Amino acid sequence: MKIKKGDTVVVRTGKDKGKTGTVSLTLSATHQVVVEGVNMVKRHRGSRRSRSQGQIIDKPMPISVSNVALTEGGKAVRVGYQFEGEGEKRKKVRVARPSGKKI
Repeated sequence: MKIKKGDTVVVRTGKDKGKTGTVSLTLSATHQVVVEGVNMVKRHRGSRRSRSQGQIIDKPMPISVSNVALTEGGKAVRVGYQFEGEGEKRKKVRVARPSGKKI
């Protein structure tokens, strides 16, 4: 996946279209990401002990990677790869496709 934990992304489709947030978790097996403040659902939690109340919790749910895009300067950008260095010190780095800047 080209999107990693800590990246700032914008939602491109769905009920939260246009919202931005930070990726808090990536699920590479299912190609999904959890973005803070996006795709929130309410979950009912029962009481943990006797004589205590249950509660309703807002929880972010995973969203498909194809529905989010990385942001650079407030705009959605596609991500590509380039190789830097020579020989054993060669590294694969992520770059923004339109500008070519490192991410």
